Parts: sequence; structure tokens; C-alpha cells
Amino acid sequence: MQIPTMDEFRDECITFLETAVPRREAKHWKQSDLDPIVLFKETDPNSEREGVAAARTFRKKLHDAGLAWITGPLEYGGRALPSRYETIYSQAAAAYDIPDQGCFGVGLTMIAQTLLAHGDDSIKKRYLNDLFSGAKIACQLFSEPGAGSDLAGMSTKAIRDGEQWVITGQKVWTSGAQFSDIGEIICRTDTKAPKHQGLTAFIVDMHAPGVVVRPLRQMTGGASFNEVFLEQVVVGDSDRLGNIHAGWSVALTTLMHERKSIGAGGVQDALTGIRRRLTTMLQHFELDADPILRQELMKVHTGFRVAQITNQRTLEKIKAGLPGNELSTAKLALANNLSRASEFVARVLGSQLIASTDTAGGLDWATFVCSTPAVRIFGGTDEIIRNIIAERVLGLPKDN
Repeated sequence: MQIPTMDEFRDECITFLETAVPRREAKHWKQSDLDPIVLFKETDPNSEREGVAAARTFRKKLHDAGLAWITGPLEYGGRALPSRYETIYSQAAAAYDIPDQGCFGVGLTMIAQTLLAHGDDSIKKRYLNDLFSGAKIACQLFSEPGAGSDLAGMSTKAIRDGEQWVITGQKVWTSGAQFSDIGEIICRTDTKAPKHQGLTAFIVDMHAPGVVVRPLRQMTGGASFNEVFLEQVVVGDSDRLGNIHAGWSVALTTLMHERKSIGAGGVQDALTGIRRRLTTMLQHFELDADPILRQELMKVHTGFRVAQITNQRTLEKIKAGLPGNELSTAKLALANNLSRASEFVARVLGSQLIASTDTAGGLDWATFVCSTPAVRIFGGTDEIIRNIIAERVLGLPKDN
């Protein structure tokens, strides 16, 4: 395979983008021009369906142009180019108005990477190309009502029946389940084994009989997450990921990629403009000369900047292999920084946080403040993340 030069590849990307999507209009960053501050996209069902359809259409064009999986293996639909070529595409794409691709986030950054690490050749061929072409959208079915932080304590069962498995149980906090086609699920397959040793991972059809998805209403008013009920859902053994009763190692792979996505990307994308708006908020209320508030604002800015640099350094060290446990620090830093920003907003606005509709500091900020506690929970609670850092990064004794 002949690898194009970086200039040739850049021209290829621009040629595709010019024909596929319009250029992004220059934006004048005034307070009134900015979208509401949200960490989790919340929209009505009709708008969501239209958004997902637009995302799929663009993804198909991207795939047909050979740009959907730039670094992926050729045999599974990838382009097999070095990672720097992904950067070239991202830089070129920033100038174009591309439909929001967030619906593919879990599938591409977590599920696909787990399939690569633990799937056999047939399951990789069955799903990877469809995931990167947008033909299938994937979600993650891990957490349960009785097993959140103690993930290995899950009770959803998979019972073998010949070459099939029958799954019964409930999952919760599942992002994107309402529009997903498949899901990675971890089930208990041996009730007598120690809890970490009796688990098995599968790919489940989200449209199969017995799968019921119900939205969960958040305190922001939106419903970005779901609970999923599985009643006698049949899954073929050919859709098993990894060995029987070895699902914990599969889950750990997914979780490591999840923390990478949250800390170094994912939710980080929602931070665009937030720090700028914190400054605008102080100026709006004529508090930008207050020495205490200026100092607090700089702490927020510094926290985000340090996290950004740390993430870049970590990713450069490990981008050639599986994300390491040190990426857990990125997720923890994100939670701390968002909480600090939220506390700063509440301190500046006081009662106006909920009583005012002024875009400089009213209900616009309330959604942000109500969203930030979730970051301390999803992808592993702060307490779990601290234990991981202590034990697996620093080498401290296990927490008994």
C-alpha cells in the first residue's frame, strides 16, 4: 500500500470536505451569539432523530471517501495510516460545518477499540466496518441500579443454551441507547465464582425482542441517559467478546478507553467558550476588577490549561498502545475543574443563577451548574478513580 504524503492527504481531505459539507461561517464571539452552556446534549426526540440521520449521512460519505477510520486496519475497513494523518483531517475539518458526530462517540472511541482488543476475526468483520461507516451506532451496557461503582457486583445474567445465551437484567445510565443498534454488555455467567471472575461480555442487538429502553430525566430537565431492561434476550455465542467468564478484562479495556474519551476528549469538547464566558460574566456584572474573583477565575483557567497539557503529554506517550491507567488522572482533573468552575459561577451569580434569564448569567448557567455533578459519577466515581490512581499508577497498597 502506498502512503500519500501529508500534503497529498491534506489536499484529499479538503477536496472531500468541499464537496460534502459547507464551510463554517466565521463567528463573532459576542455573548448573545453563544449557545446555551451544556455538558450533555439535550434535545427533543424529533430534532434528535433528524440529527442522528444527518450524522449517519455524513459518516457514510466519509467512509466512502476512505476517511472514516484513517488509522484502522485495512482488513476491517480502515486506511492503516499513521496517527498524524488523523490530525491532518481534524485540522482540515475544523473549517467546515459538519453535522454533529456525537452519536458515534461511544461506539468509535470505546466499543470499537474493545472489539479490536478482544474480538475474534469474525466479530471484528461483522461490526467494525459498520461502526465506522455509520451503519450501526453502539452504546455501553455496564452500570446497574444495584452495581454502579461496584461494577463487578452486577446481577444481569446470561445463561447458556447451546450456541446461544439468554440475557435477563437491567442496565442504567446508558447514553445513546435510544438510537443505538448494538450494545456492549457485561453479564454474570457464573453465580458461584468470585464476582470479578464470573462475568462474560457480549454484543447485543438493541432492536432484539426483550430489549426495552426508557429515558431517565435529569435535574437539568433533559434526558440524556436511559435505563435498559432485558427480558429473555437471545444472543448468539458468536457475539461473545473474549473468553467465557473473562468479561472483567474486556470491561477494563472499555473503561480505560472511556476515561481517555472523557478526560482527553469527549466532555472536554463541551468546554469550548466556557472560560471565555466566565470572563464575560464578570465584566457584565462589573466585577472584573474584584481581586478575589479575578484570582478565583485564574485558578479555573489554570486548572483547565494544566489538565490540557498533561493530557497531551500522556496521550503522546501511549497513543501507540492501550490507554494506561494514568489516563484516570485526566478524568479526575476534568471533574475537579468543572466543579471549580461551577462553584465560581454560583459565587458570582448568587440567587440570579436561578432567578434571572439574562444570558450573561441566569438560566443559561443553571443548566451547566446542574450538569457538573454527573462528571464526578459517570466513567467511574471520583473515589474509584482515586483508588485506581493510588494502586495502579502510584503502586500503593490496595484499599481494604
